Amino acid sequence: MGVMAKPSAARRWWRVVFHAGLVLAMGQTNACAKPARDPRFPAGTDWRWAIDYGPATDATLAGQYDVLVLEPDHDRTPASLRRPGGLAIGYISLGEVEKSRPAAAALAAAGALLAANPHWPDARYADLRHARWRAEVLDRLVPAILAKGYNGIFMDTLDNAEAMERANPIDNAGMVDAAASLVRAIHERFPAAIIVMNRGYALLPKVADAIDGVLGEAMATRWNFRTRTYDTLSEGDWNWQAARLRAARQANPALALMTLDYWEPGDAAGVRALYDRERAAGFVPYVSVLALDRIVPEPGR
Repeated sequence: MGVMAKPSAARRWWRVVFHAGLVLAMGQTNACAKPARDPRFPAGTDWRWAIDYGPATDATLAGQYDVLVLEPDHDRTPASLRRPGGLAIGYISLGEVEKSRPAAAALAAAGALLAANPHWPDARYADLRHARWRAEVLDRLVPAILAKGYNGIFMDTLDNAEAMERANPIDNAGMVDAAASLVRAIHERFPAAIIVMNRGYALLPKVADAIDGVLGEAMATRWNFRTRTYDTLSEGDWNWQAARLRAARQANPALALMTLDYWEPGDAAGVRALYDRERAAGFVPYVSVLALDRIVPEPGR
């Protein structure tokens, strides 16, 4: 079977808004069983990456980037888009399963799926502690992505682990630890695969040495669904994510720190300002539209 389909733009943004208020201390990283991974991404911050979940990625634009994050369910090969020496990474949802997915019924029958996402009832939360879900990820989903020629995986929806455990600490006890254990199991099973995590700050201290990159989504800007415009976030919001990214880098100096901001492409000056801000902070930025359905070129590059 294929990997989980990407969430809609609205779903992705709801998760960013919901979890942005969960302020927690990073604490100390767990003792590492293995040394931190060697760098898998280009050195420094003067490299470029893009994310495109659309079915018709512009090959000319794609060839201008060192790293691409793509939806692997589309009928194409990453080699057709990846530049020589570049990397193509496939999207995977680890924290929830859409009802339309082929394995959804079997996973539910096995007890591996929990309540429906109240904001998106077509999806159910995955029980990251359940052996059936872990087997699905390790034995089917990740191998399917790698078999298509992707260099690794981009893990989404791991913030769900923290949200579930905080909402019901008794029934969902151990969810964050289970999420961290799954990430480490992926690293151990597929040591050659590049692993990038979207947010997942509650488990980041436990897995920083087992991943190659972490993404801070909506660092400086967001889409406002009420006004239907892009908004600038507060300095405190930006600092909250930046502190967690930097703490992860301290735990794993080889970790690539990537950022994703949303802004109107027609405002070239505004887009350039976002790139400049994130680069000045030591991050590798990308600025796009909320739908993430095409590559939006950086102005002047």
